[in-house]
Amino acid sequence: MTHSARSIIFTLLLLLPVALRAMELPADSLETARPADCDSCRGVSKAYWIKQLFSNGFKLHDPGVCYPAFPRFALKVYNWGDRTFNSYDTTYVVGTGKNWKLQGKSYNWMETSMMTFPKGLGINMHSTLYSDAGFSLSFMAVSVGYMWNINKLFSGTPTSRRTFSFDFTCSRFSINYQSVSSSGGMIITKFGDFKEGHHLHYKFGGSSNDSKTFDAYWFFNHYQYSQGAAYSYSKYQLRSAGTALVGFNYAAQNISMDFGGLPGEMLEHLPMETPLYLSDYRSYNVLGGYARNWVLRPRRWMLNTVGIAAIGYRKLATETDSRDVTSRIANNFRINVAAVYNHKALFASLTARMQGFINYDTHNMTHFNSILSLQATVGMRF
Repeated sequence: MTHSARSIIFTLLLLLPVALRAMELPADSLETARPADCDSCRGVSKAYWIKQLFSNGFKLHDPGVCYPAFPRFALKVYNWGDRTFNSYDTTYVVGTGKNWKLQGKSYNWMETSMMTFPKGLGINMHSTLYSDAGFSLSFMAVSVGYMWNINKLFSGTPTSRRTFSFDFTCSRFSINYQSVSSSGGMIITKFGDFKEGHHLHYKFGGSSNDSKTFDAYWFFNHYQYSQGAAYSYSKYQLRSAGTALVGFNYAAQNISMDFGGLPGEMLEHLPMETPLYLSDYRSYNVLGGYARNWVLRPRRWMLNTVGIAAIGYRKLATETDSRDVTSRIANNFRINVAAVYNHKALFASLTARMQGFINYDTHNMTHFNSILSLQATVGMRF
């Protein structure tokens, strides 16, 4: 690989945090990089600055680094982005002073579904508990890692599910995308008036759910509240603070439930007209909410909660009515709760999340489904 190619690749790595940066930098990160001494940089190769960064632990603002013209420009752009999108009132929020993080994670989640009909009838079910565990290594906002399917490792039975998430949070705004899909693995706990509506535990494999959500919202009190202190462990919240937030939400769901394979004695109590339920749901919403950090002990203990509700326009097509229902209002919500503990370079957290969708379907049926998750994280900064 030529010197110029290596310079271009590393410059791209410098530019990437400008777009994604939600992490910490030392206090001098807001300063423009100063030129290195001309004599010390005279005659060095154009890729020498890469070796210098490896040697100094990637201290981007070290004045002794011999940046060529374009990487120096990229660093100036980076500093501008940092000043504009990641500035705080330092009496409330400060950086941790570390750029690297090594984390171990345990991620557990499940789905719930509740369909209600007239005369108090309903169908309730939930999935088995899905569990993943793994690790990640992060440098500022760039992270690599791997998660193992714990259900498969210990039970030997593969579970059909997939999750993907992307989060970018700076001082002023947050962008979140989540995609979750699963097939089978549900447990019916209520089925119409079967067994007089009493609690059941029937394993049901005839369901599938593919959900996608996108949120983008603005923090009004962005100088005093840091979401990164609670979820990316990149800041210390020194004093309690909260903020109202407002933004946009998009949600899409494709749900299939085929009850045709249930025993005849159960199908007799099916509260729907047909045993097949298909739902294709899209919604475009305005969201609003509130987030707050409670500092129990600065740089040590902190609690966080985020509550978001969305309302807007939806399109829904079902098996019983293939027409788009455009006159209905869309409703969904999200609740996050986190507890964070810091001890010098070490940190640990417990984060619970709930995402819910409410569909007012045709034929007097209401469908509420949710995704619940609990994540435990331990890590160290260096």
